Amino acid sequence: MRVKVKKIVLITGAGSGMGRASAKLLAESGFKVYATSRDKNKLVNLANSDIVPISLDITDQKSIDNVVAEIVQRDRKIDILINNAGYGVVSSVENFKEEEMLDQFNVNVFGMLRVTKAVIPYMRKENYGVIINISSFLGKIGLPLFTLYNASKYAVEGITDSLRYELSTFNIRVHSILPGFFDTEFARKNLVTNMETFDVNSAYSKLASQLAPKIIEQINNGNDANEVARLILKIINDVKFPARTTVGDKAKKFIPMRKELSDEDFERRVKEYYAI
Repeated sequence: MRVKVKKIVLITGAGSGMGRASAKLLAESGFKVYATSRDKNKLVNLANSDIVPISLDITDQKSIDNVVAEIVQRDRKIDILINNAGYGVVSSVENFKEEEMLDQFNVNVFGMLRVTKAVIPYMRKENYGVIINISSFLGKIGLPLFTLYNASKYAVEGITDSLRYELSTFNIRVHSILPGFFDTEFARKNLVTNMETFDVNSAYSKLASQLAPKIIEQINNGNDANEVARLILKIINDVKFPARTTVGDKAKKFIPMRKELSDEDFERRVKEYYAI
């Protein structure tokens, strides 16, 4: 009787929210999961026989190389990569600091690329792999004060498109998920606000005071992270799954609307919706 070899999953940003939910569901579904976070304390109580918590800083190439080497040494392969780690800067373009701009892209874009680059050779060797990039519906539509986050997620969409061509010869599938607003720790811990933008004397204070509370409320009352976890499992198991898909109420509302309307009409609808 042949023993079924478990597929090996690497998840970034698994300390909370979608990453944590995905780690649990995939482990329950027969995968061996390496659940990573820059802060290993966030992985407490996650470990079991099929989940291995491990510290990973996606802004540090040495950290990435060490983690990938450790996984390959233990299991000789990495079958599935879920690029989930990310955060959002909330700032006007006029006010953002150079450090905020660079850090936003260093995590959401360059960090994702670093991990992907490190994993590809092992997938290519096995002639198999699934890479799932957790993007955002804001990777297809813009919102004021989210310019840096928007731009980083637009970049994720472009990377996904290009990698699909680049890796298809090696039987490596690449997908992106565009979530709407989800009830995770994102609004509480993963939104970084620029203080100048939110200062009462800022030229953008009125916009910030109108928009930010609505966005935070929608995130805190958003969909359940397990919806994303179930979608990830579905993508892994379906070799014909589309390149990208939306999940969550806001994504399913805005993305189709964006496709149907002109730029000007869509802008008008967004302004009406958020009263800005």
